Amino acid sequence: MHFTANDVKTLREKTNAGMMDCKKALEQSKGDMQGAIEILRKRGLAVAQAKAGRTASEGILGFYCDPKGKEALLAEVNCETDFVVKTDDFQKFVAKVTDVIKQKAPKNLEQLFELKYPSGETVKEALDALIGKIGENIQLRRFEHWKAGNPNEVIGLYIHAGSKIGVLVSLTDSGGKATTEAAKEIAMHVAAMHPAYVRRDEVPESILQKEREIQHATVDTKKPAEIQNKIIEGKLGKFFSDVCLEEQIFVKDLEGKKSVKDWLKGISPTAKIEKFVRLQVGG
Repeated sequence: MHFTANDVKTLREKTNAGMMDCKKALEQSKGDMQGAIEILRKRGLAVAQAKAGRTASEGILGFYCDPKGKEALLAEVNCETDFVVKTDDFQKFVAKVTDVIKQKAPKNLEQLFELKYPSGETVKEALDALIGKIGENIQLRRFEHWKAGNPNEVIGLYIHAGSKIGVLVSLTDSGGKATTEAAKEIAMHVAAMHPAYVRRDEVPESILQKEREIQHATVDTKKPAEIQNKIIEGKLGKFFSDVCLEEQIFVKDLEGKKSVKDWLKGISPTAKIEKFVRLQVGG
């Protein structure tokens, strides 16, 4: 059994495991570095499987946005306690995973888990090792990675509440006046107001039908059918202004009158909101 303190340090750097765990793994492998790595990975996997059923509703969002607004991403990593969120190991994992997504552009979590982590193992192996070291259930839950599809598109990012809420907004503008800063302003609105759709035509018919049924139940049936229908359509207008981003009153409008769509038209008449996504840790 021949290994040195430097071997223990090297093993720790390769696996992110604790010093005592590295020493024990080298003892078990009789000084064989690769064997010790396999022992630690198996141990991490076993701990990860044992923790998998535990609730992980804390965490943070990793994020990136190109200053020119041509690429942006959000990645949600969860854990069980806010204490773990603040540890260097957790923070570094989130940062490194975010960079892997940026560099390798996986299409889904399955692809991401198989990609190489900076220290050489796969992202999944690095995650299992982190679970084994920290002793909490940690989950790489979801990510959004956007790249501008044409020269007229800009992407804005807004991060809120200690990296607990993140929003991406994509704008297009043939006039070239819409900026990533404008997209960020709308993203800030989305973080606060939580719209479900960009515009009316995105609301599923099943949702509209259910809303009509709800509003119909509140209308005085003694009124003529024509009047009832007008009342229902008026209430649907209020529904649209609640759930559709374009029709919501922009939170930064001092008079509280201008919709998000009207605010954007004030920047450029040809600007259009293409899409948005709002991620909230544990939500």
